[in-house]
Amino acid sequence: MGRAVVQLTLVGLLLALADDWDIYSFHINSTVTGRYATTVITSRVANRMNESKEIEFHVQIPKNAFISKFRMFIDGQVYDGVVKTKEQAQQQYTQAVSRGESAGIVSSVGRTMEEFKTSVTVAAHKKVTFELTYEELLKRTRGKYELQIHTRPMQPVKDFKVDVYIYEKAGISFIDVKGGLSTKALANAITKTHADNKAWVYFYPTVDQQKTCDSCGEQGMNGDLVIVYDVNRDTGLGDIKTSDGYFVHHFAPSSLPRIPKNIVFIIDQSGSMSGRKMEQTRIALVHILNDLAGDDFFGIISFDSEIFHWKRELVQATSVNLEGAKEFARNIKDRGATDINAAVLEGARMLNAHPREGSASILILLTDGDPTSGVTNFEIIQSNVRRAIAGKFPLYCLGFGFDVKFEFLEKMSLENNGVARRIYEDSDADVQLKGFYEEVATPLLTDVTMIYLGGTNLTQTNFSQYYNGSEIVVAGEIMDNDIETFSPQVVAISVRISPQKHKINLTVGLLQRVWAYLTVKQLLEKELLLSGAEKEKVKKEVLELSLKYSFVTPLTSMVVTKPEGEKTQVLHKPADIGYEGKDLSLRSFRLFILTFILLYMNGELDSVTNGGFKTIVIHVRSDQHVEFLMTQTQKLIPGYVMVSSVTVIKRDKEIDIAAEDIRGVILVHEKDGNKFLWPVIRQMPSANNTEGILGEYFNSLTFFCSSSADDYSVLPPVELSCWLVSPDHALQRPLQDFISAQI
Repeated sequence: MGRAVVQLTLVGLLLALADDWDIYSFHINSTVTGRYATTVITSRVANRMNESKEIEFHVQIPKNAFISKFRMFIDGQVYDGVVKTKEQAQQQYTQAVSRGESAGIVSSVGRTMEEFKTSVTVAAHKKVTFELTYEELLKRTRGKYELQIHTRPMQPVKDFKVDVYIYEKAGISFIDVKGGLSTKALANAITKTHADNKAWVYFYPTVDQQKTCDSCGEQGMNGDLVIVYDVNRDTGLGDIKTSDGYFVHHFAPSSLPRIPKNIVFIIDQSGSMSGRKMEQTRIALVHILNDLAGDDFFGIISFDSEIFHWKRELVQATSVNLEGAKEFARNIKDRGATDINAAVLEGARMLNAHPREGSASILILLTDGDPTSGVTNFEIIQSNVRRAIAGKFPLYCLGFGFDVKFEFLEKMSLENNGVARRIYEDSDADVQLKGFYEEVATPLLTDVTMIYLGGTNLTQTNFSQYYNGSEIVVAGEIMDNDIETFSPQVVAISVRISPQKHKINLTVGLLQRVWAYLTVKQLLEKELLLSGAEKEKVKKEVLELSLKYSFVTPLTSMVVTKPEGEKTQVLHKPADIGYEGKDLSLRSFRLFILTFILLYMNGELDSVTNGGFKTIVIHVRSDQHVEFLMTQTQKLIPGYVMVSSVTVIKRDKEIDIAAEDIRGVILVHEKDGNKFLWPVIRQMPSANNTEGILGEYFNSLTFFCSSSADDYSVLPPVELSCWLVSPDHALQRPLQDFISAQI
């Protein structure tokens, strides 16, 4: 009997509906203890048809979470997901892909979520239960913790429940429910109870409510529940929990006086920042300047291939100075290339030239692209910045959009006691920028050292600054489980908090998992900064902990076992860029960039089978583009187009392109009845300032090559013999560097 295919999604699942199958129960159960959330998603599905069905299961989970368990229950049998090393799992994964089978992945979805995907065949009139568990340590920002639960079953479910239980020994100061599903139409479906150190949130919408709310319809709900809360604070050492030989220390004292700050904003004004990005940056910067306190000192630098100062030295945030700075901010214009090295070094010089006792210095860089002018080597830039800052203040890097190499910014930030944050290109980008600034706007302590006498195997204990609304978290083991000799204390500039003792018994094993989670997270950051034997040593530590605690991390994969006869799937955790695990046919690439006239060529691959491109777009400056989209029935109509400095001539089977002294052509090929586009650079510009795959590798994309390949740079194509080399080797840097988030 043949199999029907149905698509099922949980917690943000996408579902192809059918009349004869049913999600008859859908539960999300989240327990938060000491800010550590363990969430279990359970969905029960019945196949009402007279034939078997393959049900594809999609689940969205927070990016900071680690999947720790996945199980399927079918006919009384339990099928477990097993966490293995990537090397152990990769062979199964590669074989599945080579056979044309779908391979399960965990991939990025939007700003804050990742997608888990697998499938299983359900026999006629049988049931299956999916159970997924993931864990995360909630991070405190701007005075609150947030637990995000995304709900999109794409089908009204009769037994639909979300249960959240929060227990905080220190006491819960407030709790609120926000998100797209906390609307008036669903208000009576939400029950919130708060009693001292415990809180419960229940979300039990009826079938009718799942159809009629603002973000609902015949396919059910589509939105988020965000549980927001904070805990009671004291002026002492904070909240310390001990259990089973482990401790976790949450340090976020209240009532500390703010420290005046010295801050320099470094704003990328290169050509790629044009349009809405530049406008939103100006809006956010003006808003941030309005929030500076009278005893703050500040500076603003904008840069492209040159550096532009408002003032060459830091000035006090007086009303007169702020008005002048806001006028400068409103007139920042996009133009030119990107000299990140010179800009950051100048920002560091300004802060170093303004030492001020009892203050905190902060450097913030906002950029949307890779360095294209001045020093462009990532490692040299990082080394220069590290020497200039010399550990005296943090560097925060904000990457605007997906054209920036985020790993470069992340490494540069981590080397200088800061963090990197991606700013998403959206209507609220200015709000994202202001939100980040608010996180670091009020420093309370500098040079913080956490000391634990009688403690070992500690997570990070040194922090350059502590900000109002945030929290420092340290975990470790207690030597010989001797609570009596365990003595914590906190030392910061001009501050020492006396030792105190706390003993709180929690669920057996929980604190150990918190320690493991935090250790893995911090080791992954450390691994990014290392090379050679040291890097391999840290990776080995991460791997051992990930396997011991069954965490799906960037170094491990989950092998999803299934009933006999069905293909095994391997699930990976993605990198930040969100492309890991996807085949080349889903990618867009930066093909050619000519910075001095702001010309960009991007291409979206058709398929690996065809080997060509289905769409090629040429962007000219900020607001003009020419798009070439190939369909199977489309024919080129000869003609002539001129866009700014670019001339386009369409012929029968090719498109000629000319800009300045560069000459290129887009050829139209046909293979097995399928048409596709192929770009070729015929003449490179005299100035050696090109980027992209074609700009750095002056050939016709022949790196997609096997033992023999067709040379599509000519019409008709000619078959050539060639060696198989990796794209990374041919391009002398990772192919991932050339991925573009948008065509």
